[in-house]
Amino acid sequence: MNKYVCARPIHPGEVLKDEIKYRGISQGKLAAQTGVSYKMLNHILNERRPLTTQTAMLFEAALSIPADSLIRLQTDYNLQVASQDKSFSERLAKIRMVAANI
Repeated sequence: MNKYVCARPIHPGEVLKDEIKYRGISQGKLAAQTGVSYKMLNHILNERRPLTTQTAMLFEAALSIPADSLIRLQTDYNLQVASQDKSFSERLAKIRMVAANI
């Protein structure tokens, strides 16, 4: 089965950043509303920090964006970044070769 993958992984912070911009909500207001520090929120929105289950649930409460959708985005992002890591891909290939001979 072919699985189509974006050329560039999409971090959930990108989606959240677009959403709060569209709604006209400041980062400071969202940070205060969710109880997340401004710095942590800024790091998530600028794709420097992963989204956790708890932060996804906080954003769901504040923005009505389903937490499971945000977590799936984070998981897909993590998998795509890992699959683009050449040294990790080589490590996986070695493991698969050993496993095939067992």
